[in-house]
Amino acid sequence: MSDLVQLTKDNDIAIITINNPPVNAVSPGVPEGIAAAIEQIAKDDSVKAAVLIGGGKTFVAGADIKEFGKITSGKSGGGLELPSLLLKIEDSRKPIVMAIHGTAFGGGLELAMSGHYRVAAPSAQVGQPEVKLGLIPGAAGTQRLPRLAGAAKGVEMCAEGNPVKAADALKFGIVDRLVDGDLLAGSVSFAREIAKAPAHKTRERTDKLGTAEQNLPVFTTARENARKKQRGMMAPLAAIDAVEAATRLPFDEGCKLERKLFTDCLFSDQSKALIHVFFGEREVAKIPDIPKETPIIPVNTAAVVGAGTMGGGIAMVLANAGIPVLLKEADQAALDRGLANIHKNYATSVKRGRFTQQFVDERLKLIQPTLSYEAFANADLVIEAVFEGMTLKREVFAELDRVCKSGAILASNTSTLNIDEIAASTARPQSVIGTHFFSPANVMRLLEIVRGKVTSKEVIATAMQLSKKIGKIGVLVGNCRGFVGNRMFHPYVRESVFLVEEGASVEAVDSALYDFGMAMGPLAVGDLAGLDVGWRIRKEYRHLEKPGIRQAFAGDNLCEMGRYGQKTGAGWYKYDESRRAISDPEVANLVRKWSAEAGVPQRQVSPEEIVDRCVYALVNEGARILEEGFALRAVDIDIIYLNGYGFPAHRGGPMWYADTVGLKKVYDRIEEFHQAHGELWEPAPLLKRLAAEGKKFADFNKEQTAAA
Repeated sequence: MSDLVQLTKDNDIAIITINNPPVNAVSPGVPEGIAAAIEQIAKDDSVKAAVLIGGGKTFVAGADIKEFGKITSGKSGGGLELPSLLLKIEDSRKPIVMAIHGTAFGGGLELAMSGHYRVAAPSAQVGQPEVKLGLIPGAAGTQRLPRLAGAAKGVEMCAEGNPVKAADALKFGIVDRLVDGDLLAGSVSFAREIAKAPAHKTRERTDKLGTAEQNLPVFTTARENARKKQRGMMAPLAAIDAVEAATRLPFDEGCKLERKLFTDCLFSDQSKALIHVFFGEREVAKIPDIPKETPIIPVNTAAVVGAGTMGGGIAMVLANAGIPVLLKEADQAALDRGLANIHKNYATSVKRGRFTQQFVDERLKLIQPTLSYEAFANADLVIEAVFEGMTLKREVFAELDRVCKSGAILASNTSTLNIDEIAASTARPQSVIGTHFFSPANVMRLLEIVRGKVTSKEVIATAMQLSKKIGKIGVLVGNCRGFVGNRMFHPYVRESVFLVEEGASVEAVDSALYDFGMAMGPLAVGDLAGLDVGWRIRKEYRHLEKPGIRQAFAGDNLCEMGRYGQKTGAGWYKYDESRRAISDPEVANLVRKWSAEAGVPQRQVSPEEIVDRCVYALVNEGARILEEGFALRAVDIDIIYLNGYGFPAHRGGPMWYADTVGLKKVYDRIEEFHQAHGELWEPAPLLKRLAAEGKKFADFNKEQTAAA
């Protein structure tokens, strides 16, 4: 027995308990411990059956993800492989009952399915989420699951990776009984009940596998869905192939194919990228100069200034987390409009089954409208979400400084403005922080938290913790123009417009980036957000641009014509009444005319150049941000781009993607653009240095840590 697995007895029933906190992962030592327990049970004539259960809060929540990295880097220490253990469990002559509480995910569900019976607490969940890491189940999960639940459910769980509640697991045959009350006592009594019954091996079951004819539409639909919803990803299609093999091949051969597909996925760039993202989402929560024990300011009540699209969305986010929120507008008409939008958004969520009506009614009670600042006196947190103009924001903060209690956090939802300048209009700049939500705030997961020069550690720690409470991924950034996300987005969009001015069609630019994996092309994004937003910002900052540097003109010219995008029915595209985009030949003619007037020569542009110009513009600016210290780590930039800008997760984020391509290659291509297109493409010094040293952006964090 290992220290991680204990064997005890309740008279004639053996109890195997896994104690590998926090989630009982099947890391080295656990399979060996279970195997030793099974051997002992086999020799003990007094034992009639066994129960395998997880100690603590959960059954087995999965494999240890760090082990995957060890395998791909050749550092894995061997040990008993999970597939061999599962065969050993299945071959036990004494029935083994798997008792599931908490979660049985990934390797945890594979372990559970090797038992002869499964019982579960009603609150338990099961699932094969490997696809979210760019993997497929690798210990016969794709072979055993369809044998228990049928091909349709098996393929859905393996290809989509979503959890299944205990009641549904019972309905589909994944578990045999739900146990109310004490799980261990219920499992032991169930084990006594079945002790004399035959011990069915899951791998020998075939009654639910269906015929090739029955399964054809199941697998065809699954592949169509995967190509549509998980665009560009290899793991979902590999999972479908593996489950299909379970319905066509003997178990052993199906396992061989699963193993091959699992290995292909494990060594792929996609899986490495998604594992990077998995750990990255945890990494961004760690702020080197803010100790774990930093006191957190309790946020029991909040207020939002501005009930427009952003303000209304932020109020919903706070209410959804159970925080009562005051919502202020300048006049009754604006307040009524804001509340009507909130009601409409909630009604949509109910219609889509995201929330129940009861949940929505409770949330709406937490949002209190007001026209006066006086009610803000008791708020622990105030978020300003007014129009993006410095004068107005300073006025609001001066007012908040007057009415808010000492110690209240004053936050601005600015997307580009200087947080120190906003804080300077108060007598408490240490309490001021930027909380840049992304639109729609009640849907997007990203929250850029902007640190001012004197923002206190308590305020930063509170904002980071609050982001978790409200279901966001908080990333701390420094105070520069556009912070991290929008500062990088500007050169990305600029290149997309330059490409159109040089002869690429609007559709060609958008489809090249969509095919790369972006959620939308940059020009379509502009139409969605409103082209006038970027136009206004560019006009405000034009005086800061170097004289004589190339400026994009096509987008601004469209704005001069009143073409702001979806909201005016025309931008880069034309829009019908359901806001569906239609190509507009007029735009192509206008751009050609404007380019001729500006003396910009026209040429054919390849999809490869479109992707390289736009994505490497992101990377080059990201390298500057990293070197200047406005992002703590390369992974922080990746997490911002994945959660706020629709960058494809299976490419790991812009900085990880550049590391995958190789920084020397990226640098050489940027230098090519530098020669062809001038100083806007000057390579970032950090990129130049890392490329010369054969290093990655990921290495830069280690250098920083070592220097500190």
